[in-house]
Amino acid sequence: MRLRGLLDRFRSAPVRTDGPLALVYRGPATVPGCPESVAALLASSRHGFDVRFVGPREELKLSPAVLAGATLYAQPGGGTLEDAWPVVRRARGPLRDLVAGGGRYLGFCLGGYLAGATPGFGLLPGDTDRWIDTRGATVTHDGDALVRLDWCGRDRTLYFQDGPHFLLDAGTGGTVLARYPNDEVAAAVTPFGAGRVGVVGPHPEAGPDWFDDAGLPRADARDLGLQLIDEVMA
Repeated sequence: MRLRGLLDRFRSAPVRTDGPLALVYRGPATVPGCPESVAALLASSRHGFDVRFVGPREELKLSPAVLAGATLYAQPGGGTLEDAWPVVRRARGPLRDLVAGGGRYLGFCLGGYLAGATPGFGLLPGDTDRWIDTRGATVTHDGDALVRLDWCGRDRTLYFQDGPHFLLDAGTGGTVLARYPNDEVAAAVTPFGAGRVGVVGPHPEAGPDWFDDAGLPRADARDLGLQLIDEVMA
């Protein structure tokens, strides 16, 4: 995911104070292109976010003090859960405090896995697992692929790379936005304390370069990413 233009555009984020602070993780627990695409999606939303990167090599560090000032924290896609968890696990308590106090969490692919509990931030009423291992999955490998979803009653195609499905407890008051072809949950928004958690297994933030670099037909679904942001901010 080279995303040539986005990498240059979001190499660093300007310091602004005229909107709610949205933090996007960028560091060892992700891969180049994923944070930049999430940042671009948030910047294009109607919520007027001050979008900043946070991470060990960023101006803002993933610390309790920085998280306490945020309205939203976004965890982009990346590598494996096993590799990412040791890098971000110290943020578990501060992230739970942020969301429980009325903040928002957005998790894309790996960020969706990290919203779960084994291991993860424990922000979901349930847990996550690999969708490619479920019975009836239409993608059964961990490489670049396209996946069809039922997104709020619409048949849509999204970029996918070994994303999770979400095992949500019944009666939690959440909203399922999308399901995979075998009816497993692909995207949802759930409550956590006074805040909300939005998670998605595929990549609605993917721009044209994602598909071109992977040799896949373009299937722009960034409107669904904006809908996910709207739902988590409601």
